[in-house]
Amino acid sequence: MPKLPTIIAGSLITFSLPIAATEAPQNHRNFAGFTGIINTPTAGVLDRGVIDFGYNNQLDFDGERMTDGYNYVFSAGLWSGLEVSGLIAANTMHDNFFHPDVKAQERIRDLSFNAKYSLTMIPEDWFDLAIGAKDIGGSVNKYETYFAVASKSWRDFRFSAGVASSKHETGMMDGVFAGVEWQPLEWFALQLEHDAEAVNAAARLIVPSNWLYDLGTLTLTSRFYSNTDNSDEDTYVGINFSMPLSEQAKSNYQEIKAAPDNAAVMAQVSQRQIMQTPSQQSKPISDSEPKPAPPRGEVSKDLNAEVRALKQALVRDGFENVQVGLNREPSIIVQFENPVFNRNDLDAIGVVLGRVAQYISDESAQFVVQLGKHDIPLLALSGKVANYRQFITQGSAPGLTIRQGAMDIPGGVAWIGDGKANSPYFKPRLTIGPALSSTYATELGVYDFSLALRADLEIPVWRGAGINITAQTVVADTEDFEPGDTFESRRERNGLERAVFYQTFDLPFGFYNQTQVGLFREYYDYTGLINETAWVSPSGRHKLYNNYGFFDYEDFDGDRDYHVMGYQYHWVEQDITFHVSGGEFWRNDKGMKVETKFWFGDSYVSLYAYDTDVQVAGVSFSIPLTPRKDMNVSKYGQLKGNQAWRHGVSTRISDDTNALVYKKAYVPETSISLDRTYLNQGRLSGSYVFANLARLREAYLTYK
Repeated sequence: MPKLPTIIAGSLITFSLPIAATEAPQNHRNFAGFTGIINTPTAGVLDRGVIDFGYNNQLDFDGERMTDGYNYVFSAGLWSGLEVSGLIAANTMHDNFFHPDVKAQERIRDLSFNAKYSLTMIPEDWFDLAIGAKDIGGSVNKYETYFAVASKSWRDFRFSAGVASSKHETGMMDGVFAGVEWQPLEWFALQLEHDAEAVNAAARLIVPSNWLYDLGTLTLTSRFYSNTDNSDEDTYVGINFSMPLSEQAKSNYQEIKAAPDNAAVMAQVSQRQIMQTPSQQSKPISDSEPKPAPPRGEVSKDLNAEVRALKQALVRDGFENVQVGLNREPSIIVQFENPVFNRNDLDAIGVVLGRVAQYISDESAQFVVQLGKHDIPLLALSGKVANYRQFITQGSAPGLTIRQGAMDIPGGVAWIGDGKANSPYFKPRLTIGPALSSTYATELGVYDFSLALRADLEIPVWRGAGINITAQTVVADTEDFEPGDTFESRRERNGLERAVFYQTFDLPFGFYNQTQVGLFREYYDYTGLINETAWVSPSGRHKLYNNYGFFDYEDFDGDRDYHVMGYQYHWVEQDITFHVSGGEFWRNDKGMKVETKFWFGDSYVSLYAYDTDVQVAGVSFSIPLTPRKDMNVSKYGQLKGNQAWRHGVSTRISDDTNALVYKKAYVPETSISLDRTYLNQGRLSGSYVFANLARLREAYLTYK
């Protein structure tokens, strides 16, 4: 460690400079893919729900030397204290490593996964402590490194020191390392480190998010000095862009003290103050006819007018199958379907409940609101109008009671108008979005892809049933995806992808069943059937499902089938869902798959792994490609974007080779499914509503 005094001297020089700020330096990315300085990590991590895209040209060539190359890094803060990243390292972008001329050259193209966790049990006024690992799990671990690091901030300085073990032949990150950062200005920082092999210095320019319309933060970093003997260049540069994955992440909302989870009181829901007797009959009220007198008392003309205005407002908001009624209690009954807030049904529920509080002035009134889809009841919410109005105006707990499935229709309900308004049936809904097939860090290139524009048409026809047609046109291919080339079998193709008829049923005790029959193009043309049965617990935290598919090949006598069973647990307090499934998958590979989704609003980052006839681990993300509120459905239909577009990258683990894996642990899907169409991507539950009351309120205040 003879070079450690150098960094101490550098720190003393830094202390002698005039101090222009007192805040600790911000957390930014280093060249190795972690939150850190240049080559060394600090104990800081990305904030939860923040993602970072980075590029730098300081290539670590097989741990032997630093040279000019390409590093592409994607990072995400998944949980409080946990960040993960994936790094592609390459010295050429498009050279074919199988070509004889290229084989004779030094070459590298590597994909690695990294993780760092900042321990949360250390008191904030002490120091920060983190552990981490680089190049986890892959078949060829060129950069495997493990480390522990502590950091302490003082005024506008951050001091870090740690110990690491790595496979680097140069000795970098293999021993004791230390560093100091000084950020005298909001937009400028200086860095000095000893990476266990050399002393490095860098400068960083920070473009604040308010200069970029609050989209994110841009940083430019330059390593301008190093006394290493293992670098081909004196200077390396990098650029990073950090941004929140979703504006609707729970951390962005002011916390509201929610009512307790209602799972334990589901059996008592029917005993709430709204009661039904066999002699009471529901009778529609025509908008042109006078209101008949109720059995006891009388509903005021003002309340009658308010209920009519409420129904008209919900129709203007774009909701379908809208039915509004009232009885003598008075109780306001609302049934509706949500075709406009397609990213999250929670927003639709928030707007509808807010409209009830907005239009109903009777302080003694109660409400029951039923969310459905294609006449299938999904979630019922009830409470007092006065309590919910206070929730909107003051942010106090709304006192909701929520149950899965259908509500208990109270007695003596008089429905406003001629039945349900704004029918959803035979109105086409067209979804436009990308279809992407890609490879990363192969012998043929850093990134190859086939991109198509996909159009997905859905036409509901009757209760729980509809037609779904998907077609696409190829927009762009890289050379290796073109017809006749290496990845032709993975190429997106022009034409019809799927044409199916689906029928969904809601069954007793929380069961749902959906069957799809039609044409499926899974590289070849099949006539197929998919059947999914799911059970959702009363609180919505647990889901069990069984998925079966049978496909008959159209061109000759051949068929295939799959059968997969699975379980999902929704940890609503942390916005995390855990998934495990197993069985026989599409390519006759048998085994299990596990996945954890970290939700941030309507987006998520997931970590997954499966073990069939290969072992694979990967990371994926899902983002909405449509506005939070889509256009209303007109008599001609609706045009919208994909509300949950997913893309991921994976690699083999526990294997001597790293050959590409294609459609293993795979189950054919359409844009219509129980989870996607009816269950709000597995989040439609009372528990989820209670855990996101702040967003429920904000949705109404935003769209009122």
